[in-house]
Amino acid sequence: MIKVGIVDWDTSHVVQFTKRMNHIDIEEDQWVDGAQVVAGCPGESKHSPERVPEYTEQLKEYGIEIVDKPEDLIGMIDAVCVEANDGTVHLEHARPFLEAGIPCYIDKPFECSLDNAKEIMRLAEENNVPTFSSSSLRFCPEVQEIINNPEVGAIVGADAWSPASEHPLNPGLFNYGIHGVELLYTLMDKGCKQVSCAYTEGGEVVTGIWEDGRLGVMRGTRAGSHSYGFVAWGEESVRQSGISTEYIYRELVKEMVKMFETGQPPIDPAVTVEIVAFIVGAIESREKDGAWVDLDM
Repeated sequence: MIKVGIVDWDTSHVVQFTKRMNHIDIEEDQWVDGAQVVAGCPGESKHSPERVPEYTEQLKEYGIEIVDKPEDLIGMIDAVCVEANDGTVHLEHARPFLEAGIPCYIDKPFECSLDNAKEIMRLAEENNVPTFSSSSLRFCPEVQEIINNPEVGAIVGADAWSPASEHPLNPGLFNYGIHGVELLYTLMDKGCKQVSCAYTEGGEVVTGIWEDGRLGVMRGTRAGSHSYGFVAWGEESVRQSGISTEYIYRELVKEMVKMFETGQPPIDPAVTVEIVAFIVGAIESREKDGAWVDLDM
């Protein structure tokens, strides 16, 4: 059984992931086998500090051992989940585990700095540590069944949408719009070269041009009703779908545990870094009144 540690307890994910791995306080069809959360460090949060005490109490009730510093987990665990809502601290908090050779799942947003995102992946490669980051929506059944589906064919373009609430620590789409960006990249894969962002207080629409001429569009909503979904234009057919959130955590945790077991991340690191570049480019475009911005890769 793989022993998992969790760092930074300001997101509901720390509870939801623990429930599924530890088979506790949740329906059996949500269970994920092969790993158990055994210990963690609540940490301090600038993003959502009010959540830390509540989740700490819940994890105490589940029997999770608490340590004072993230580094105290080294020697106690086989894998780690870095869970801070604040994307700006992920390099700092992941570094000791990457340098110690401990497989890392880093929650979204992977980082809010492109340089820091590249440094995380450099450390992962240098130390041969499997590492990935993802929104849970990437692995939802609705989008996965579109990928490599002969009835859809090769995807020639896609639109995706999600809520996109903002936070000063996670600018632009980094805070919550990352979900829609992940959906877009699940369908389109890497290769975006330019972006343009149309922005208002009520939302934003980011259009990307891929190197092969395909167009991808992400709509982040901040006004009115919210949902998650996508349209995929394939060579054989067009598919549109909303997304159920019932099993998204289960499917993400399955991928985490599989990586912990096999040492193979489920996502090309270049895709994860490009997602950061896409959002950085969208922010720059917004600041330039929607001008096209080349992705800095």
